[in-house]
Amino acid sequence: MAKKPAPDDIDLHRLTVDEALPLVDEFLNKSYKAHLHRVWIVHGKGTGTLRNAVWDHVRRHRLVLHCSMADPQHGGPGCTQVDLID
Repeated sequence: MAKKPAPDDIDLHRLTVDEALPLVDEFLNKSYKAHLHRVWIVHGKGTGTLRNAVWDHVRRHRLVLHCSMADPQHGGPGCTQVDLID
């Protein structure tokens, strides 16, 4: 049976910060192991609480080279684009 490719995004809608951050770690680790170089974390616009927590967490993550707000076609301010290290 062929392996399913790793997804290049994760949707955190309806999750709390405490629920979301461990999933972000798992997603980034799996993405790195799958040799993905760019991924997207969908957190929604809302109040900004989840977005801010994700940004603070991702900026300190050992596998992250750079993060920024996603382009409009990838979700704009409701999504964070993450570039992983090689």
